[in-house]
Amino acid sequence: MDSSPDQAPAPRTPAKRTTAAKPAASRAATDAATPARKVPARSTTDRSTAPRSTAPRSTTARTQTPRTQTPRTPTARSTSDRPAPTRTPRPKPVETVLSLEGLVKRFGDTIAVAGIDLAVESGSFYGIVGPNGAGKTTTLSMVTGLLRPDAGRVLVHGVDVWHDPVAAKRNMGVLPDRLRLFDRLTGAQLLFYSGTLRGLNEETVRTRTSDLAGAFGFEDALGRLVADYSAGMTKKIALAAAMIHSPRVLILDEPFESVDPVSAANVTQILRSYVDAGGTVVVSSHSMDLIQRICDHVAVVVHGAILDSGTMASVRKGKTLEDRFVELAGGRTSVEGMSWLNSFSD
Repeated sequence: MDSSPDQAPAPRTPAKRTTAAKPAASRAATDAATPARKVPARSTTDRSTAPRSTAPRSTTARTQTPRTQTPRTPTARSTSDRPAPTRTPRPKPVETVLSLEGLVKRFGDTIAVAGIDLAVESGSFYGIVGPNGAGKTTTLSMVTGLLRPDAGRVLVHGVDVWHDPVAAKRNMGVLPDRLRLFDRLTGAQLLFYSGTLRGLNEETVRTRTSDLAGAFGFEDALGRLVADYSAGMTKKIALAAAMIHSPRVLILDEPFESVDPVSAANVTQILRSYVDAGGTVVVSSHSMDLIQRICDHVAVVVHGAILDSGTMASVRKGKTLEDRFVELAGGRTSVEGMSWLNSFSD
């Protein structure tokens, strides 16, 4: 069959694959033969099927805040989470500046001191009271190295007075009873002599002499001989000589005897200032009222023995020192049988 050149052949159109609709019976048979695919049940929270909420989305549910890890301190070693324990400060150890251990002194058959034991703490104002002949002066004479004991020992800042008297006496200032001074010297010469014997230089001695004279009130008497002084003035110049080298402890036997009330008040104030600065004063006196006013410790000496000692309050036991002393010493003496004193002679 001839074809005409003017007539082009019709292009071939690729045949489309068509899926013919299977008969219903055939599809049912195929579905029955094909195993059923299990479709996982969707969660009701699936975003594809769950209804969208119109409420604003919470960012805290979906946003994860990075954790800040705080370093953990072991509980056993941590003290910041519990209060610090309250510590009671330890009391400072009290230094014993003067110690008397078993002091005994006899004069023939008379026992003047019968085994006295006493400890005087640093910074105390210690009074020793007792009747006449009780052994107060004898005890203080052994303390200061003026009288050797028959038994016992005396320690001044741990130094034995009789084994090393130079070192022990360097720490003491002494005002003895029935004192004997170099009374052919002037007051200024006596203080200068006392200071240089203690190792002070000339300038220091002159400065302290001026200070002591002003404190005790005898500036006008420095140029006079000590022999011309009154009893009270002699006591004051002797006390100044005992204090000029600034000792650690003062041993004063009846320092207020023959001293007028105004001078006694000045001396008391000077001794209080000395104690407040850390010094120690041991004083004997017959004046119970004076000892009760100025001392913080006291010892009652009767017949060469200490009947009671300690703080002023513990010894007094709520009474005056005079009443307590009379109680310890054995009471007052009866004065009956002196009716003649009531009949006056003309």
